[in-house]
Formats: sequence, C-alpha cells, structure tokens
Amino acid sequence: MKNFGQKLRTIREQKNIGLNQLALRLNVSSGYLSNLERGKTETIPLSLLEKLEKELEFSQTEFFKNNDKDNKATFNETHYRIERCSEQLKVLENNRPELTHYLLSLVEQGIELAHKESSHKEIH
Repeated sequence: MKNFGQKLRTIREQKNIGLNQLALRLNVSSGYLSNLERGKTETIPLSLLEKLEKELEFSQTEFFKNNDKDNKATFNETHYRIERCSEQLKVLENNRPELTHYLLSLVEQGIELAHKESSHKEIH
C-alpha cells in the first residue's frame, strides 16, 4: 500500500488539492487519508477507490499498472508523470490532433535544447 499512497499523494498534489479538501470530498477523515498516503493502511474499500478515481480523474487500471515493478523499486514520480502525459496525449490526439502535434513538438524542442546544452557543457 506504500506505493499506492505515494502515487495517490503525487496525483493529489499535481492537482493542487489539499489533504483536508480531498478528505472532505471523499467523506473520510484527513487522518485516514494521510495514513493511506503514507502506506499505513493495509486495505482500502472499493467504494473509496471509486470515489478517488472520480475526484482525482484517474483510472484504477492505470493507477495499479506495473504494481509488481513498484514493489521492487521506489515509486518514481517522473516516470509516472511521463506515462500519464503519454496517455493524456493519446486521448487528446483523437479530439485535437493539431494541438497534440504542437505539444509534442514543444517537448521535442525542449529535449533537443537540453541535449545541446549538455553537449556544450561537456566540451568546455
């Protein structure tokens, strides 16, 4: 449950939702939610998972994907964010392909710039 809690906290913080605010929305105590995020709760009711899915706008399948990997290594927030962006871009492409291509080109340009800066630092 610790990795679950880390993911939960990351998503909540990315959405700028306070712990107390989310606890109120879920109709649970802030202490319970805090324990859940810190991995101090062993079980979670399915009804609460469904509420979390709705409030934080994530799919349970996506959330628990690669859970075996997560048990072997510490949850990596950056990898999670990259994966989430990838999934969101796939959905966006169906509705707004031109915006998707624009966003991808921005990311690609940023990566290319980072590589150039890195190469420049190695030379000097």
